[in-house]
Amino acid sequence: MVHVLTRGGNVGLAQAGLTGPVVVTLTWTPAPGVDADLSAFLTTAAGKVRSDADFVFYNQPSGAGGAVRHLGKTARGSATVDQVRIDPAALPADVEKVVIGASLDGAGSFGALSGLAVEVAAEGAAAPAVRCELVAGPETALVFAEVYRRGAEWKVRAVGQGFTDGLAGMATDVGVSVDDEPAPQPVAAPAPPAPAAAPVSMEKRRLVDLEKKLATTAPQMLSLVKTAGVSLEKRGLDEHTARVALVLDISGSMAALYRAGAVQRLAERVLALGLRFDDDGVVDVFLFGKDVHRPEPGLRLEGHQQYIADLSRRYPLEYDTRYGAAMAAVRQAYFGDSRERVEPQPAQVPVYVMFLTDGAPSDKSVATKQIKSASFEPVFWQFMGIGPERQFSYLQRLDDLEGRYTDNADFFAVSQDDLMGRRPISDDALFDRLMTEYPDWLRRARAQGLLVR
Repeated sequence: MVHVLTRGGNVGLAQAGLTGPVVVTLTWTPAPGVDADLSAFLTTAAGKVRSDADFVFYNQPSGAGGAVRHLGKTARGSATVDQVRIDPAALPADVEKVVIGASLDGAGSFGALSGLAVEVAAEGAAAPAVRCELVAGPETALVFAEVYRRGAEWKVRAVGQGFTDGLAGMATDVGVSVDDEPAPQPVAAPAPPAPAAAPVSMEKRRLVDLEKKLATTAPQMLSLVKTAGVSLEKRGLDEHTARVALVLDISGSMAALYRAGAVQRLAERVLALGLRFDDDGVVDVFLFGKDVHRPEPGLRLEGHQQYIADLSRRYPLEYDTRYGAAMAAVRQAYFGDSRERVEPQPAQVPVYVMFLTDGAPSDKSVATKQIKSASFEPVFWQFMGIGPERQFSYLQRLDDLEGRYTDNADFFAVSQDDLMGRRPISDDALFDRLMTEYPDWLRRARAQGLLVR
């Protein structure tokens, strides 16, 4: 069976029957004066190459000691194919992703090429196991797909991120140095004055002031904010701004988790992200069970130690679990509408949503429609299930859902012991999990017009 992926769709390599090295093939029919060249970029968790040696193309056909190899361009009937071989098992531990793109050789755009497709097959096999179908327009460079690590699993995603400034734009996006032609120097130009010291950005100044405040008022929170900062800096998000929301399940089955303090522990970590991301220092909170509630004030530094206990007294647990209703409330709050959306709704600042639950929803069809509509908005949904991973099959399907404008969600599960046991998950490991897919979503959101800053 061939797994057909549209933009944002993904599938595990093992699920597609690909358990060894794979060959990724870009296929197209050339137009007069327009051809294409395939490239591959080996990137870290920050979405950047480690050095220019991680740029694999016809003039540098091998990367990571041969784990990625450019196989070259050949004819297939009237079509042209360009191929790269990837051995996921041989990739270094710090390489999280192989980004596969192409740039034009000649004038024009990718929209002028017909029969454009990406196929993934086992090495030496003729039949593709995965096919990515993407539509091109005025782009002169395109990221077609990526083979990426998800825990112990390798997956492939259809991307469709375009650039109108050719190879330079695509390469610069992942950190490859692109040499421009040197500008002509004026004759006998006077020596410029010595540059002044680089100014400190407003965001950096805010973070410095925040740490000074926490050092005297909440030293435990200062430690969490610094730990979150380390995870963000690894991903190039040390001065990133976003609105942060915490969506909490208050169904009856959550009672033990609230009593044990597991929800409070998580809330404090989300607050640390909020203090880093959001310049008003407030995490908006949404509660859902049978109904949806939005407590005021939200989660903030003042009173954060008792915040969840206070919520539990104000909002008794309810006997239903409605993801869709909660998602609609979040979309209404940030974008003024929770109805179906089929066109991008751009904004300057993204929304990061931490969504906590311990079970499946009763309104799956509503939730599915909501996540699809939300894919047209600059909002990222980080779902976290507390309990055995097998009981979150719906969230796993939501994470990999096809038919979205862009992949806008991630999911992982933890046990109660991971949060409150003798050896709980470390704060740095938890922050890393919370940031697994968000940086890549940010890049796609900017490329697809969801973020305009």
